[in-house]
Amino acid sequence: MARGTPRSRAAIRPGTSKTPGAAKSAGGAKSSRGTKPTGRAKSERAAKSRRAPRPKQHALRFLARLLAMLCAFAFMVAFAVVLAKLTLQPSPASEALTHTNLHPGRSLRAYLDQPELRDAVRQIGGNLLLGVPFGILVPVVAPRTRGVLRVLLLTATVMLLVECAQGALVTGRAFDIDDVILNTTGALIGYLLLGRRLSRAVHARGPRSDKA
Repeated sequence: MARGTPRSRAAIRPGTSKTPGAAKSAGGAKSSRGTKPTGRAKSERAAKSRRAPRPKQHALRFLARLLAMLCAFAFMVAFAVVLAKLTLQPSPASEALTHTNLHPGRSLRAYLDQPELRDAVRQIGGNLLLGVPFGILVPVVAPRTRGVLRVLLLTATVMLLVECAQGALVTGRAFDIDDVILNTTGALIGYLLLGRRLSRAVHARGPRSDKA
């Protein structure tokens, strides 16, 4: 009885029925897929190119920020001169009328008890207005002081020093804790109305470029 021809190795071993040509074509398709960039990669590259800031924009932004800080510093110096004239100028005529006040609220009650409302508005409103420039200019000149607590603390410290100088060195002037409270309240109003927004606009950070 004649023996049959032996089967081919490809037929005996499972999983090896593919021809060499098909394997090559499959490998070529995989390599071609790996080399072509996907649509997502293209969009990411386009976004990075749009986000990348130009050197000219950096220079203009730096000049605008520097100019704003110089203007704020000039206003701050002018305000310091006006504040010194208003608070540190001797007043011998009112020496007998001035009294040191260490109790919060005592001077405020005295202002409100005056017969004419105009005098009370002038006293209270004037002290409030003296603190407003601190809340507006300090966060612009010194960005590290940005924040309501820091602005209030800095204003209170400066006004305490001014009041101490008034009571100890200036004739006709006395230390008044209510003036410090009103000045600090004015700084809070100035910061909430304009200082916070102005500081963010001047010291705004540019968009960060994504890492490759």
